[in-house]
Amino acid sequence: MNAALQALSNCPPLTHFFLDCGGLARTDKKPALCKSYQKLMSEIWHKNRPGSVMPTNLFQGIKTVNPTFRGYSQQDAQEFLRCLMDVLHEELKEQVFEVEEDRHPGILEEIMEEEKNQSDSDFQSCESGSNSDHTENESRKLSEELSESAMLIQEDQKEQETVKSWQKEKKNSNHFNQNNCLQDLEKNLESLAEDNDFSSQGTVKVQIQSRISDYATEVIMNDLSASQTPLLSEGSAPHLSSSPPKSGSLWTSHKKAPTVCLPKKKRQKKYRSVISDVFDGTIVSSVQCLTCDRISVTLETFQDLSLPIPGKEDLAKLHSSSHQTSLVKAGSCGEAYAPQGWVAFFLEYFKSWFWGPTVTLQDCLAAFFARDELKGDNMYSCEKCKKLRNGVKFCKVQKFPEILSIHLKRFRHELMFSTKIGTHVSFPLEGLDLQPFLAKDSPSQIVTYDLLSVICHHGTASSGHYIAYCRNNLNNLWYEFDDQSVTEVSEATVQNAEAYVLFYRKSSDDAQKERRRVTSLLNLTEPSLLQFYVSRQWLNKFKTFAEPGPISNNDFLCGHGGVPPRKAGLIEDLVVMLPQNIWDYLYGRFGGGPAVNHLYVCHTCQTELEKIEKRRKMELETFIRLNKAFQEEDNPAVIYCISMHWFREWEGFVKGKDVDPPGAIDNSKIAVTKCGHITLKQGADSGQISEETWTFLHNIYGGGPEITLRQTVPVTESESGQSEEKIDVETRNV
Repeated sequence: MNAALQALSNCPPLTHFFLDCGGLARTDKKPALCKSYQKLMSEIWHKNRPGSVMPTNLFQGIKTVNPTFRGYSQQDAQEFLRCLMDVLHEELKEQVFEVEEDRHPGILEEIMEEEKNQSDSDFQSCESGSNSDHTENESRKLSEELSESAMLIQEDQKEQETVKSWQKEKKNSNHFNQNNCLQDLEKNLESLAEDNDFSSQGTVKVQIQSRISDYATEVIMNDLSASQTPLLSEGSAPHLSSSPPKSGSLWTSHKKAPTVCLPKKKRQKKYRSVISDVFDGTIVSSVQCLTCDRISVTLETFQDLSLPIPGKEDLAKLHSSSHQTSLVKAGSCGEAYAPQGWVAFFLEYFKSWFWGPTVTLQDCLAAFFARDELKGDNMYSCEKCKKLRNGVKFCKVQKFPEILSIHLKRFRHELMFSTKIGTHVSFPLEGLDLQPFLAKDSPSQIVTYDLLSVICHHGTASSGHYIAYCRNNLNNLWYEFDDQSVTEVSEATVQNAEAYVLFYRKSSDDAQKERRRVTSLLNLTEPSLLQFYVSRQWLNKFKTFAEPGPISNNDFLCGHGGVPPRKAGLIEDLVVMLPQNIWDYLYGRFGGGPAVNHLYVCHTCQTELEKIEKRRKMELETFIRLNKAFQEEDNPAVIYCISMHWFREWEGFVKGKDVDPPGAIDNSKIAVTKCGHITLKQGADSGQISEETWTFLHNIYGGGPEITLRQTVPVTESESGQSEEKIDVETRNV
């Protein structure tokens, strides 16, 4: 757990969110791991942190979520990472609506044409698993003095109380003091460009400035060579109005540059969180039927790539494939050095045969993305042929994530035993080029990555110990994290590590220039007539992402352009105020929006919320009344079964934990068909309700199927005697 948490802690886009946007780490779901993680990050990156931190709350919470981590048996660090990030996503997710886009008609043909040039490979495709940016030199004001580090918490408890009182005073005012807003914003944005050159030796003092007071705390660091991305100032506290602005008032219109969009297919409900923003990528998988040549395409979301480690024969095939491809290209161009490719191939082959294979991370990626022949027991079910056919499967990356998590499959689990692959895999610290694995139709994006952290496993498949190597963004040095022990190490030590999980981050010089440009704009003394509200989450992306994407203010605005009532009390944690010149530059550079300089509570959403509250109250009270009557009934003739998974969603809605109501009742997972009748599956997660309760819920939500349990009423002796007498009478009459 320590190795995994240290690796995540040194991922600036994620850590900055919990430090800069800590107020957004709210959830009503248990065990509230996002709050425990936010507290842990605050303790780790506090300027007065102790020698070590005990993540007790996080440890207890993860055991509650996943029973696998209870007890004292050894567990897998990568499985812990997946579990933790899944829970954080579930607790922090928000509903969004995206438009599915159709692919260009010629894309599939281009992909197939590219893949046909590659030779066959016997690799099977593996399933995917689940700021400190370096900025340019500061303007004149920062040439003599370094600004604060954003990875350190700037205020202790005393200053936090000062901030809260200051914000309350600003919130009560009906207008904003523009000069004060610019000063506060400038203080915090000064750290947007901190890539100053430092000497390789000596001590560097970094002043940590407060937005409120003039105090400064000195932090001593050796060999400081990397700068940190700062916090953008909130400016003045936002003021919420009770009514929308009148037409023609302080709204400014911006024309968006024309963009080429793929045809819209359908609107689909999706979820997003800081976890998906940082770690989610998209793979496009294509399967071609070798009989009718039909190609089926699917898009898959991944949070990490589980890569195989190829052996000697696998490496030979991979290198043979790459050399044959290069020879074909060389022959088509008429170049004379083509035979040298064969010489290099055989030299590499015999070298690996006698001295062992030299496996690189690129080899593992190539093995993962290699073509997979679907034949024999693994034939492809073609929808056009309506039969099992031989096919070819291949995949490429449609969208690379901001942080790429790579898991090397070192453990092989057989039926009776498990083994560990101890092959050394060489990996670059900088400049990992993923262009060969990018789909042709993918939009232009950054495909060069730099290493952030490495998790290593020492030992066997049955027991061992985890450590982590992480690059500290305060001084750009590498450290070894071994439980409570932290040691500075060289780059050579990191490169010789037996990597198990690697975290890579997109590298971009353009992002550094953008931040430097914003800093220079703040130095302009031109007064700003308007102030604009921008999403705090998007500003965190701007500070820490290589590709922040268009400005998105939808996390604090509803579809009507106002603030949803349930977010009105959190507005200070959701928005940041920027002067007009900064907004104009960011909007012109990234697009998005909308432009907001007036906040008001949406009356339409308020009315809808009141209706939903009445509905929740009615459903909850009715259910309690009907269920109480059901419990008091002695021998109900019919008992209805309902999926507890659906019931928990409904319960979260009526209790106000979830915003949207659940969908139709889904009993498909607890039902089984026997002799043409639908019955309850043995051991299914189900609950029992009365017929009246089922009718009540079904009339509202619909769904099914209907599953009943009928009670067998025992026949008494008197009833049995009366039946026999009745039969005798009827017989005599006949």
